[in-house]
This record gives sequence, structure tokens and C-alpha cells, in this order.
Amino acid sequence: MKAAYFDCFSGIAGDMIVGALLDAGLSLEELKAELNKLNLDGWRVEAKKVKKHGITGTKFIVHVEHHHHDYEHHHHHHRNLHHIRQIINGSTLDQPVKETALKIFERLAAAEAKVHDTTVDQIHFHEVGALDAIIDIVGAAVGLYKLGVEKVISSPLTTGTGFVHCAHGIIPVPAPATVELLQGVPCRHGDIQEEMVTPTGAAILTTVCTQFEPMPEMVTSAVGYGSGERELPIPNLLRVHIGELKSSFSSENDTDTVQVIEANIDDMNPEFYSAAVQRLLDSGALDVYISPVLMKKGRPGTVLHLIAPPGLEQRLGQILLEETTTIGYRSYTAKRRMLERELVPVKTRYGTVRVKVARQQDKILNIAPEYEDCLQAAKLNGVPVKLIYNTAIEEFANKRRI
Repeated sequence: MKAAYFDCFSGIAGDMIVGALLDAGLSLEELKAELNKLNLDGWRVEAKKVKKHGITGTKFIVHVEHHHHDYEHHHHHHRNLHHIRQIINGSTLDQPVKETALKIFERLAAAEAKVHDTTVDQIHFHEVGALDAIIDIVGAAVGLYKLGVEKVISSPLTTGTGFVHCAHGIIPVPAPATVELLQGVPCRHGDIQEEMVTPTGAAILTTVCTQFEPMPEMVTSAVGYGSGERELPIPNLLRVHIGELKSSFSSENDTDTVQVIEANIDDMNPEFYSAAVQRLLDSGALDVYISPVLMKKGRPGTVLHLIAPPGLEQRLGQILLEETTTIGYRSYTAKRRMLERELVPVKTRYGTVRVKVARQQDKILNIAPEYEDCLQAAKLNGVPVKLIYNTAIEEFANKRRI
């Protein structure tokens, strides 16, 4: 499995993530072409090499054009989640990129709304709604997709300390929105009196990462350094390793440890389940499913099960308490065994569809086209989803002779 490991020894910000991915091999021209699909005017981007404490990295810079400055300055304070959804859904970006970018913005909106005691639909993004933040978030989603990253892992975070100026005045570091986003994530303040983790960087990382731990065993094929703006006592760089996790090239089956969280529910409106399930998935759950049960006193009920990476129990458990009527939950660790797997892009006459391939050693046991890719291709070509699905399987089989 192709993975990205972010080594956040100097904190993290949105532009540093994009810079690290560019430094690791993402084409700037390809990134520009994808960002142009947003149909937004008044910006340009560049990437330049810089040195921090003698280490060379890539600084990703978003320029807002001067003749748009007054418009942007006046209007970006009023851009909310509804506007962001319109921009992204109205673009021609690949569906996985749209989904990742929207999840990041929705997670950021939820954190900002909680801090300001409002709703996600009413929150104004302030600086986060500006062009540069949109470019950073969508750029990160594009970079991970174009580099073929299937799993993202990060080191624990160092947030910094002190105070920082923002649209609301002087606030403590880490910023309140950052604190909300980092619930359930291992982190510490550290000794540097600077904002080391920005809300945008925290939103991106906590959305795409499934684990926060020391670097797992992997074979690295590329390393990139994304540069921050400031000069710090340590190199102001974000390092990313791109490579294969050991489990995907070993002859052994992939096994790991997961956290299982469960709650019995017998008094909730069934309409609420879809919102709860989606929020849990958006917040890092690997899988969520519901089982019907017969509870005490003969009442029918359900058990909501969720499977999560270690370290996310607090965050996901809190969501479970907020989004459902349960008054508690149980959790336990479990071993998970998986086949080796990878996503293989398959070109068909309807467009490219990614096919999930599961192997045991060198033998292919299962293949399955990605549903969202099939759905997008079906809409673009005006044909049934099942036709795209079957065509992708046929094309894969013909090329791989299975």
C-alpha cells in the first residue's frame, strides 16, 4: 500500500503540506492545471527552493492578484461553507479530490462553529475562506491523489505556545479552532513561542490521517520538505516520506490493531443515523455499521459499531455521544487481518476508473472498481453505473490476464 508519512518536527500548515508534496515529486504544472478546475480568478501560485538551517525545501506560495485584492478583502469574510461547497462541487476536479477537500472544510467549519457558538452553516471562514486557504486545502487533496497515496500517517504534533493576532484580536497558541481539531490526536506544546500548527494545517492532517504515531516500517521512494515562512530555532520544515508500507510488499498478510467502539440504542429517530455515521467516517473511523438486536424488555434496538485506528477513541466517542441518544459506549482493541491491496488506475472508453486489487502473496483474490469513480464516469457519459463497473473489471482482466 502506498503511504505518506508526515514528520511534523516543526509543526504544520496548509502551504507546508503542499510544498512537501511538490518537493516529493508532485508536478507544479499538473497542480496548476488541477487548481484551474476550480474556476476561481485572481490568483497564481509558485514554488521556490529555500534553505532552512542548511536543508533545502520547497516553499509553496499563493499570490492573490492586486486588482482582485479589494474584492477579495471585502468578500472573503462572508464566504461560508455553502459557498465553499458550491465552488468545489461546481468544479471539474476528480471526485476523490472533491470529497477530500469538502471533508477538510466541513471539519474546519465544525471546529470554528463550536469555538464561536454557532452552526456550521452560519460560520464565516474569515482568513480560511480566502483564496490562499482554498488553494492550500484543494492543493493538498490534489497532491495526495495525484501521487497515488492510499494511506496517510503522521507523527505526533508540536503546537507551539504564546499568543497570536487574528481577526478576533489576540488569542492563545494553539488557536481555539486548532485545539478543537486536535482532540484525540497526540500532541504537546513544546518550547517555541510561535504558532506551529495552524487551523488549516490541523484540518487537513486530521482529516486525511488515520494514525498519529512514530514512523511505521516502510520502504521510502521519495522524500519532500515543505518550507514555512518564518525563521525558527529549528528548521521550519515539514518532511513527508512517500513509499510502500511493509505489509503491502511482504508475503505475510497485513495485520494490525484497531479500536472497536459500540453503543446500544433503542430510542433514536432512525433519520438521525445517516448524519451520525457520516460524521464518524469524516472524523477518522475506518468503518461504521449498524446491527438490529432485541434488547431488554423485548424492545427492538440497534447496535452502532465503529472501527477506528488507535488514538481516536476520545474524538469518535465524543461524536457518538453528541450525535446519538446513547448515554455511553464500550470499546476494546481487536486484531484485524487484511489481504495486501492497492488501487490500480484502469483506462476505459468511459474514462479512468480505479480498481481495488486484493492479493495473497502474488495471487489476486478479489478486484472491485471504486464506486465513486464509476458513478462520476456514469454521470459524464450518461450510462448506467453497472456498465462502467463491468467495463472496468473487463479492462483490468484483459490487461492483467486473470
